[in-house]
Amino acid sequence: MTPFFAELFGTAIVIIIGNGVVANVVLPKTKGNNGGLISIVLGWMIAVFVGVYITSGISGGHLNPAVTLAMATAGKFKWELVPSYLLAQLLGAMIGALIVWVIYRPHLNEASNSSDQLACFSTGPSIRNWKQNLIVEIIATLVFLLGIFFIKPAGVEMGALSALPVALLVAGIGFGLGGPTGWAINPVRDLGPRIMHFVLPMKGKGPSDWGYALVPVVGPIIGGILAAFIYLQFLQ
Repeated sequence: MTPFFAELFGTAIVIIIGNGVVANVVLPKTKGNNGGLISIVLGWMIAVFVGVYITSGISGGHLNPAVTLAMATAGKFKWELVPSYLLAQLLGAMIGALIVWVIYRPHLNEASNSSDQLACFSTGPSIRNWKQNLIVEIIATLVFLLGIFFIKPAGVEMGALSALPVALLVAGIGFGLGGPTGWAINPVRDLGPRIMHFVLPMKGKGPSDWGYALVPVVGPIIGGILAAFIYLQFLQ
C-alpha cells in the first residue's frame, strides 16, 4: 500500500465509522436513534483509532490536513509530499461520505429535518457566531496537535502504537470542547462530506450551509500551524 492510498483509505475509514455513528444517532428509524453525544464521541474515537492503526506504519497516519501541515511546518514532514497527502485525504473523506449515504439512504430520505441530514455529513455550530466558532476550532485543533506532537513526536515513527492515545485525545476533545461546533479539527472531515451532501440526492434536502464551511476548514489549519510554532519554540 502506497502512502497516498493509505491516507485515502484511512480517511475513508474514519468518515465511514464517524459519520456513520452520527447518522445512526440522529436519523429516524435507526437502531441507534437518540443515542446521544456519548455514542457520537465514542464512535469518532473508534473511527480514529482504526484509521490511524491501519495507516500509521505506512503513511504516518495523518488522515487530516491539519496534521500534515503542522508536521511540515515543524520541519518533520517534506513539503513536497503535502499536496498528495491533502488530495488523498479529501478524496478519502468524500468516498467515506458516499458510503455512509449508501448505507443510510432510506433513513436520510425519512428525515423530516434537513439539518439532521446535513449533520450526517458535516459539522455545524450550536450557536452561530462566525468569530467565536472559528476561535473554538482553532483552540480545539491547537490542543489536538500539541497532543499529537507528544504522543507521536515529530519525526519519530511509532506505527500503530500511536493509534490508541490519538483516539483518546480525539474523544477527550470531543467531550470537553465539542459542544460549540462539533469539533471538526480536520478540514477534510467537514469539507469532503459537505461536498457529497451538496451533490447526492436526498428527499427534502436543504442547503449545504456553505456560509459556515470556511470555519471548519480554516480554523483547524490555523490551529495546527500555531501548534507547530508553539511546539518548536517552547516545548520540544
